[in-house]
Amino acid sequence: MLRIAVPNKGSLSGPASAMLHEAGYQQRRESKELRIVDPENEVEFFYLRPRDIAIYVSSGRLDIGITGRDLLIDSGAKAEEILPLGFARSTFRFAGKPGTAAGIEDLAGLTVATSYEGIVAKHLADHGVDASVVHLDGAVETAIELGVAEVIADVVETGTSLRNAGLEVFGEPIMKSEAIVIRRVGAEAEDTAEPKVQQFLRRLQGVLVARTYVMMDYDCRVEQLEKAVALTPGLESPTVSPLHNEGWVAVRAMVPSKEAQRIMDDLYDIGARAILTTAIHACRL
Repeated sequence: MLRIAVPNKGSLSGPASAMLHEAGYQQRRESKELRIVDPENEVEFFYLRPRDIAIYVSSGRLDIGITGRDLLIDSGAKAEEILPLGFARSTFRFAGKPGTAAGIEDLAGLTVATSYEGIVAKHLADHGVDASVVHLDGAVETAIELGVAEVIADVVETGTSLRNAGLEVFGEPIMKSEAIVIRRVGAEAEDTAEPKVQQFLRRLQGVLVARTYVMMDYDCRVEQLEKAVALTPGLESPTVSPLHNEGWVAVRAMVPSKEAQRIMDDLYDIGARAILTTAIHACRL
């Protein structure tokens, strides 16, 4: 049975469970549940602190897990990213009082407060900057006001909390993070669960594609077919079927959901009619 770690709280938890549900897996009904078994899919889910997931996966106790890229790197665990999931995106930045620093080179001799000591220490070392790093568990914005540090390094989504604290970001981003699927380094070569792992990844990839595309159907005259197909090429090729009325065909193709409205307008302008889109709930490419 495949053993999978899922975040039990925070910004990763809800979207991760929603994606797993869309992929056809049972999920917990109450937040107090720390473990559930999905016998139909032969999967056991463990709901763990997001920061601990990389440790459990790297130990080999769990086959794979969903966590943040930032948490994986900060942990130093021997686990690797195998699939980005596209949610819980954030940017990791330095911030301080206006005028404190313009770039990472200005941090020499200063103290940086962060909840991600591993990421920050490595980033400073990679750039040859000798600065002190202080580990704090959350609410690092207050570290500067209380004199614990001159600079903080933290996840920035909207920047509202930083502005409210009178701070501003500076320099290049330390890293960009999002939710990812991880597994133990080297597990692929020796893992008897590999077929189930690949099936799990295909399901999640199917959800990602389904969220990105819609199915578009429309009718058009044969003489306009080439122009229409140029607008809706599909993945390999659109499906084209003759209609009862001579000179007309029905066309079906997957199109990017973000471009669907524009494509519908363009199709209408060249004479296509009965244009509609349908949501895709699951797929395999």
